[in-house]
Amino acid sequence: MRWADVAEANGTTVHPAMKWGSTAGSRHTSEHDRPWHDSPITGSLPARTTRAMADILRRFTRTPENCWFAHWEGSGHITPPPNYPRLPMPNRDMVHFSGSIDLADTRFGATKWFPEGMSAHLWWPDDHTWCVATDIDLTTTYLKTSVECADAALADTTLEALPATPDQKVTWDSDTAVSPGHVETQG
Repeated sequence: MRWADVAEANGTTVHPAMKWGSTAGSRHTSEHDRPWHDSPITGSLPARTTRAMADILRRFTRTPENCWFAHWEGSGHITPPPNYPRLPMPNRDMVHFSGSIDLADTRFGATKWFPEGMSAHLWWPDDHTWCVATDIDLTTTYLKTSVECADAALADTTLEALPATPDQKVTWDSDTAVSPGHVETQG
């Protein structure tokens, strides 16, 4: 289900800083009348969305056959050998591998809560023309790229993409366009 549909059902506004709790937590829609049952998955981009994004991004790199992918080894969805390459990140070392952009929808470790497995948390082409980031703690994926590539992603109707700014917060309480009567709770 698209976030825009959830916002419409609750009389909330679609905007770049929207958070699930303030978008779906309306008192105007009873739990029985809600067309959604669960919150979005945190920390993983759905495979169909990953494929749609890869189809767009392929047009904006000279190196679609040589991309890099990284998955946080602490996610519980991957157990690499000790000698496997790591990408050191603050508080989150990642296991990384390379290959064609066609590997972007690779899934790691299916579980009860992630039946399709988890996506890569970072991926970028060898020419560094864009970078996709899905943080393990967020329901949002970010794309850093050129204006032309961003415009293509924003215009694609298969993606639910909104522009973001570098100063946009990603904390649970950063949704500033909450409609009256809507409350977001942490947790």
